[in-house]
Amino acid sequence: MNTIVLSTKSCLFVWVMLNFVNYYYKLTPIMEYFTPEGLEKIKKEYEHRINVLRAEIAKQLKEAKSEGDLAENAAFDAAKESQAVNEGRIEEIKTTLENVKIIRGSSGKSSVDVGSEVKVESRNGTRTFVIVGAAESDPLQGFISNESPLGSAFLEKKMGEKVKVRTP
Repeated sequence: MNTIVLSTKSCLFVWVMLNFVNYYYKLTPIMEYFTPEGLEKIKKEYEHRINVLRAEIAKQLKEAKSEGDLAENAAFDAAKESQAVNEGRIEEIKTTLENVKIIRGSSGKSSVDVGSEVKVESRNGTRTFVIVGAAESDPLQGFISNESPLGSAFLEKKMGEKVKVRTP
């Protein structure tokens, strides 16, 4: 069996290229579901990355450049990589914000949808989950993605309907 090892830069390059294709050609416009709280959180991250991290990274780059030879300057390479990661995340958040849909609970629907709260009974007991978009999912806190096996199994089910799900 052959093993392929990708460096951080290789992974970042692939990620940037995939986002480039998605962003400019809009091959797969994906609606991003957020609660009002989740949307506020991602907006704060966006503002922090633009207003704080950019300035910090620029300072790191300036300091690294002042050390001289850039060819063998590990601090400069690290700062450039941080800059690439930060700018990539900024673009990702910007794209997310362009495709956001606010969810506000089940709004009286008779079937499960994104934003619905569901009660799950299993061998391990009973738990309550809220179906949210993938970007906000946090199963340990009770938020499961509409794209996950469990979340997608509940979608469009009626209140009281039993659902069997095989999970990994």
